[in-house]
Amino acid sequence: MIATGGAIGILGGGQLGRMMAMAAAQLGYRVIGYAPAGDNVAADVSHDFIEAGWGDKQHIAEFAARCDVVTWEFENVPLSAVGAVPLQLLAPHPRALETAQDRLKEKRFVEGLGGKPAPYAAVDSEDDLAGAADRIGTPGILKTVRDGYDGKGQWRIASMRDVESFRFPGRPCVYEGFVDFETEFSVILVRGQDGEVRFWDSTENVHQDGMLATSTLPAAPLIADQVDEARQIAAQCAEALGYVGVLTLEFFATRDGPIFNEMAPRVHNSGHWSIEGAACSQFENHIRAICGLPLGSTDTRYEQVEMRNIVGEDALTAHELLAETGEPHLHLYGKAEAREGRKMGHVTRVANARS
Repeated sequence: MIATGGAIGILGGGQLGRMMAMAAAQLGYRVIGYAPAGDNVAADVSHDFIEAGWGDKQHIAEFAARCDVVTWEFENVPLSAVGAVPLQLLAPHPRALETAQDRLKEKRFVEGLGGKPAPYAAVDSEDDLAGAADRIGTPGILKTVRDGYDGKGQWRIASMRDVESFRFPGRPCVYEGFVDFETEFSVILVRGQDGEVRFWDSTENVHQDGMLATSTLPAAPLIADQVDEARQIAAQCAEALGYVGVLTLEFFATRDGPIFNEMAPRVHNSGHWSIEGAACSQFENHIRAICGLPLGSTDTRYEQVEMRNIVGEDALTAHELLAETGEPHLHLYGKAEAREGRKMGHVTRVANARS
């Protein structure tokens, strides 16, 4: 167990790191962040923050030497940088990053545990794409194997005509067949050092332009019918990875059951509602888990919860939300530039407290 006053290292300086640092401070820990120079909003709420490159192994080693445990706040931290941190300090285990950073490896991993992804094929050339689209069918989505998130590194393939005119990006990709789904949901769990697993309620997620727009409870009845099966898959993933901390799996709810979409080995945008809406938030429980503390209750505190992302220039007028009825809870991330497609904050609304 990490004693009060201990130091938690966080690789990455974005809003997830910021919210983890705030939860850590509440529990009496210091946070030391590490990321390349940039708009590192986590630095505003950290005890110390080191700005240096991912390839700077000397600075990473110096950072790690000051920490009692090291975690990360986004899944694209280079494995080479994570490898510069002593393994005994890392939580979760880096095998989770290695799996999630490669979409093909991720799909095969979940498939091997009994999960069902969308039909897919590896694509390394225009000829591969033509063959995959012909075999799996269109419409579909072509995704880079690495580095894509929030709709980045993705191209919709509506028909074979799109295949013929598509200019291949020159990077390993995966082609996914279209999934006829009713709605989307995520399973967010926390796993402690002793193997205990707890789940938050699964929200119904709505995306716009490849980015999460809203997460809502209660979710649609179809999601409620499929959550148990999805939770079993998520728990098996956590067990197989020897995971410690918060893990997220995204699913499509279909007539044929839950279809696995993506895995995020970290706290997740669709779990931001848990700050106000759950007994213990995903951020606090991640800190509890990696520090060896008892896990907090994941029970939902309200009958109705909605989390809505604030994107781009909407942040400039976000304070106006505070005048609305229903006690909105506003979280702005302190980012300097409000550009199109950039998550600037979120607002959570709750109603009807549970007794």
